[in-house]
Amino acid sequence: MADHYEVLGVSRDASTDEIKKAYRRLARQLHPDVNPGEDASERFKLVTHAYDVLSDDESRRRYDMGGGDGAAGNFGGFGGFGDIFETFFGASQGGGRGARPRSRRERGQDALVRVTLDLGDVVFGAHRDIDVDTAVLCETCQGSCCQEGTSPVTCDICGGSGHVQRQVRSLLGNVVTSQPCGTCEGYGTTIPYPCGTCGGQGRVRSRRTVSLDIPAGVETGLRLQLPGSGEVGKAGGPNGDLYVEVTVNPHAAFSRDGDDLLATLEVSMTDAILGTETKIQGLDGEVDLEIRPGVQSGDVLTIKGRGITPLRGTQRGDLRVGVQVLTPTKLDSAQRALIEDFAKKAKSPAPELAQFQQGLFSKLRDRFRNH
Repeated sequence: MADHYEVLGVSRDASTDEIKKAYRRLARQLHPDVNPGEDASERFKLVTHAYDVLSDDESRRRYDMGGGDGAAGNFGGFGGFGDIFETFFGASQGGGRGARPRSRRERGQDALVRVTLDLGDVVFGAHRDIDVDTAVLCETCQGSCCQEGTSPVTCDICGGSGHVQRQVRSLLGNVVTSQPCGTCEGYGTTIPYPCGTCGGQGRVRSRRTVSLDIPAGVETGLRLQLPGSGEVGKAGGPNGDLYVEVTVNPHAAFSRDGDDLLATLEVSMTDAILGTETKIQGLDGEVDLEIRPGVQSGDVLTIKGRGITPLRGTQRGDLRVGVQVLTPTKLDSAQRALIEDFAKKAKSPAPELAQFQQGLFSKLRDRFRNH
């Protein structure tokens, strides 16, 4: 009788893992489906028997003490090719043992709607009631998917496991694998009498209204998330989320720079020279402005705290107003005489070169950035 350790090619103090690795390597080489020769078949039996003896602690102890094969009967420890497959692939390959059916209840998909705001809505925030077209819970079956008085029944193909076994031929013989049951789609149950309202889905499409408080400081492209307000899941599963994408309409007079509001104020030449006080209509009411004498085109007037409330915070931005002095283009004779008299008395300097300015808006932009 060949020595079991020599058959497996391991030392007498080899660990259980070393014995298992040696057996796997030899079994793959000598398996009848891979190596059909008679010598290989006999060696395969010897390798398998040696492994059966040495892989069990008690039988290995008896063998080491001189107790023959260490196992009761000839090849008594050999459990058939099913044990080989389990050794190669693990217990889960033996037909799906431990597999569970999947639940019909699934999380619903997220939904997306769009809302359009005016710039004034952004200053303090706004409230909107939004119409949303999504899947909602079926009121007839309340998500059970079944007609009233009925319920799902255990699948008679898979016995409720949701999986069926398939035998696949391979180089190592017939391997048993587990696949989702095609009859019940892996659920383990079937619905013989589906709900007539939802068709056995547990949900229907419906238009509903969602109340939304839009915070101040939002801007175009921002998406607000409403957890649990999206599509209801199949079979009454939990809702997905609702996302609201914001678009802010442009304003005729104001533009936005972060949390600040920008505007341009046209001032007559005489008001620019003499100064004046005026009122403008802001996004949140009237704003008092003081035009100091000698104001120039491009000067910026800053009104603190009259801008936009930030998305995360409470301190509002500023309102920045750029001045544009209007020069009259048409004068009557009396007006022209007054201006000429003023020019003589003012002794204005002759025109001279200065750094090139690319228009009022470029000048205002630079001034805005510096304030």
